[in-house]
Amino acid sequence: MDSVYHVLKVIHVIGFVMMSIPLFNLIVVNERVLMGSSFSYATDRYMENIIRHGAVRCYIFQLTVLISGMFLLVFGPLGLQSILTNWVIIIKTAVLFILMGLLSFVHFHLQPRIEELMTTISPDSVIPEGFSARLKPYRVRRKRLATLCLFLVLTTIILGLQVYARFNPIITTALIASVALFSLRVNKTLILFGWI
Repeated sequence: MDSVYHVLKVIHVIGFVMMSIPLFNLIVVNERVLMGSSFSYATDRYMENIIRHGAVRCYIFQLTVLISGMFLLVFGPLGLQSILTNWVIIIKTAVLFILMGLLSFVHFHLQPRIEELMTTISPDSVIPEGFSARLKPYRVRRKRLATLCLFLVLTTIILGLQVYARFNPIITTALIASVALFSLRVNKTLILFGWI
């Protein structure tokens, strides 16, 4: 039984690592800015394809985390009842559902509006005046939500490390504040050298 539990832990952690899609979407968006502000069909279509297809991947990773997390409780020392009694697990579970909701909002509300605008042009089209301005509100909102998702994923990882042994509250607060600053930084700048 210990082997099953350890394999589940690995699957759970890898699922969370793979949920770093918001980080890479923010990097893609910030890389796009380096190519200028004018709309380029090939470049913008490529970027939108990366972001659009990432949603399905993220759903799979989220479900992996949810299912492996439930099995960890069933096969682990805490038991399934800890989903109602362990504040770290309660928060982790709530954040996972918030992440699923945010992803659904982007995937089913914002992205279709971007796609609707993108289908009005083709590679050979003359880009209508103001086209970029019409795309911008959806892209800005999506970028803000990706920043929030990145913050939530990283915060959940910090909390996940405390399921069995709690950190000092000051350390937890400092780590979460650092994650917030990092998420904002990734939103605003292209992080060429990882953390730096």
